[in-house]
Amino acid sequence: MKDLSVYRNIGIFAHVDAGKTTTTERILKLTGKIHKIGEVHDGAATTDFMEQEQERGITIQSAATSCEWDGHRLNIIDTPGHVDFTIEVYRSLKVLDGGVGVFCGSGGVEPQSETNWRYANDSEVARIIFVNKLDRIGADFYRVVKQIEDVLGAKPLVMVLPIGVEENFIGVVDLLTRKAWVWDDSGDPTQYEIVDPPQDMLELIDEWREKLVETALEQDDDLLEAYLEGNEPSIDDLKRCVRKGTIALDFFPTFTGSAFKNKGVQNVLNAIVDYLPNPTEVEPQPEIDLEGNATGGRAIVDPSGPLRALAFKIMDDRYGALTFTRVYAGTLKKGDNVLNTFTGKTERIGRIVEMHADSREELDSAQAGDIVALLGMKNTRTGHTLADENNPATLEPMVFPDPVISIAVSPKDKAASEKLGVALNKMIQEDPSFRVATDEDSGETLIKGMGELHLDIKVDILKRTHNVEVDVGKPQVAYRETITQTVEDSYTHKKQTGGSGQFAKMDYVIAPGEPNSGYTFLSKVTGGNVPREYWSAIEKAFRVSMDEGTLAGYPLLDVNFTLMDGAFHAVDSSAMAFEIATKNAYRQTVPKASPQLLEPVMKIDVFTPDDHVGDVIGDLNRRRGMIKSQDTGVTGTRVKAEAPLGEMFGYIGHLRTMTSGRGQFSMEFSHYAPCPQNVAEEVIKEARERKAAK
Repeated sequence: MKDLSVYRNIGIFAHVDAGKTTTTERILKLTGKIHKIGEVHDGAATTDFMEQEQERGITIQSAATSCEWDGHRLNIIDTPGHVDFTIEVYRSLKVLDGGVGVFCGSGGVEPQSETNWRYANDSEVARIIFVNKLDRIGADFYRVVKQIEDVLGAKPLVMVLPIGVEENFIGVVDLLTRKAWVWDDSGDPTQYEIVDPPQDMLELIDEWREKLVETALEQDDDLLEAYLEGNEPSIDDLKRCVRKGTIALDFFPTFTGSAFKNKGVQNVLNAIVDYLPNPTEVEPQPEIDLEGNATGGRAIVDPSGPLRALAFKIMDDRYGALTFTRVYAGTLKKGDNVLNTFTGKTERIGRIVEMHADSREELDSAQAGDIVALLGMKNTRTGHTLADENNPATLEPMVFPDPVISIAVSPKDKAASEKLGVALNKMIQEDPSFRVATDEDSGETLIKGMGELHLDIKVDILKRTHNVEVDVGKPQVAYRETITQTVEDSYTHKKQTGGSGQFAKMDYVIAPGEPNSGYTFLSKVTGGNVPREYWSAIEKAFRVSMDEGTLAGYPLLDVNFTLMDGAFHAVDSSAMAFEIATKNAYRQTVPKASPQLLEPVMKIDVFTPDDHVGDVIGDLNRRRGMIKSQDTGVTGTRVKAEAPLGEMFGYIGHLRTMTSGRGQFSMEFSHYAPCPQNVAEEVIKEARERKAAK
């Protein structure tokens, strides 16, 4: 039986380019897992093993690896920072016990850091903070700490102070021991000395150490009382309090350094061991029934308990499909039969492997607390639960966002045509935020995703990984429709054809719902005028009808349907008759409720040199953008805005031209908003022309 107290399941997450993958490389070097450090900018990082990652210098899919530090086993997941791949961060956080949030010393809290932090809050993951790149021009540790408080609403607990900054950054002062860790310029992370701190920092060290001690001791009333009476707590007591507060999410121990220059990473490794929880110290996963309701059961982390494991990622490689799985309870052995509670079918575990990026190590078994990859799983998808056949239970699944952009792809030749379906099917299994549909009007294959880069990479994977050459159409916006007025209406469905007929009568009200409220169904029928057994047929038929709006065929959002009254026939009424009546009522009434077209609005974050701010803002205004804020930093200005997705295609090329190649931007979905009349008319006209052409 493995000792779970020495396990740490952690993820490393941050905004694009804050240095997550570089930090992971340094951790692997220090723990002896790799002997030569690979650099992201050389395309040689261990965890960036996809061709597309190496070329672009970004992380696209999360990679898992394991290593040892100070007698502890670390299972690490390096996640992407780019907003189009947030899904990878979300599903990784779902199965982790702790995380390291990496922030850029000069960039500070960037938009993707906010999204990832929010996901980590939702998943209640304990975190430590690493303010990286302190050697960069414009780096300011104290400014980043303040931003973490102001922008994220988090409570950073400063554990180290930097010695020097920018090119003079040489090390850190550990506030617990009041000792300085100073690295030499050899670039070897193991070449450091622990010495007394610089004299000119003593006052600053005392000030920050007092804050640290007071915050930590709030976790233990007796120690706090003793401290207020003048008794200094021991370092072990302080560490125990910091660990307790970190696991309770009361604060986040904060470190600093430069991963690229090999300074400060040991302190982060020590903090992972000292302060982040082991699998038994986090809240056990709740169990649910097949309808998604909590059963009150919990997957207690116990290797001898019934099996509870969650598949959180599917990855296809040259050996077949790998199913990345977190084992929460019980033990998994090679050759076992396990129940997939989503499909209701049993599957046999072919092989169990421990991953180190794209290489692997065979295992005979895995137990509660382990993160492993399984081979031979035929029908298991992301979010499915694997459980004991004789004692089944389902774990809370993952919820994935809907895509906001789609493009049409068509195979270039017959050979590609035959392979396209198989390739797309594999890609859907790997990435739940990637969807495929067939346009009923044109017969085209549409691929849908979270942004232009997301789809660009997918087309690249089709070409290189699956050898499928495709022609790509222009991007399409995922519009939506809603209604703006309340309408009371009635519909009677009557059909008489020899033998029993069909009869259903409904009086109902459809009304606009609150934004993001979805679809609500309510029945106010009394006296059995519409028998209760038909209500679910009505509710379901209206929901299905909402997939196609009456303006331009886009899905309908935020509608309340209330069944007021109706009538039925003892012989001729049936669930089918009420279903048909509902679908016809939808087509009859929605056009009367002043339907309106909605467009996806994106959160835009643009970084530009100061001398191009006016051009960038003017351009965003022309794109119907609303400027939300401007934040001037040392190296340039960050402009935050909201703009419709339809106006943002090709923006990165335009921004680079405007800023002589120095501008950067990120974009993520914010909300749906009503389309201006002229845009709506154009979209509706195009949709009707497509339908007519069919």
